[in-house]
Amino acid sequence: MSNQIEEFNAYRSKMNDKLLADNNKIVKRIFNLDTNAFAAGALDVKTKELLGLVASAVLRCDDCVKYHLESSYNEGVSKVEVMETLSIATLVGGTIVIPHLRRAYEYWEELENQQG
Repeated sequence: MSNQIEEFNAYRSKMNDKLLADNNKIVKRIFNLDTNAFAAGALDVKTKELLGLVASAVLRCDDCVKYHLESSYNEGVSKVEVMETLSIATLVGGTIVIPHLRRAYEYWEELENQQG
């Protein structure tokens, strides 16, 4: 795994553990709702992750983009599918999304390179 991926996942895990250990009922419910929202239902997990990716890019949340890119990668999403999804996000979000598109592309390359 690349440093970028390792660092992101380590930090996310560490801080999630701290947040959940604080025993705040609202935070725990939001985390639970998020987990359940992305479980398979009428839409499969792959589709939900791509929807999450669009929303995250439009909202310009780089951490969220990374999370959904990695989840999409783990669901077997292809680079072509990711780029089509990110093109929709850029269309909807406008040119202000382009810096996030660059970082998303870079992170996807890291995900692909972790295998080779």
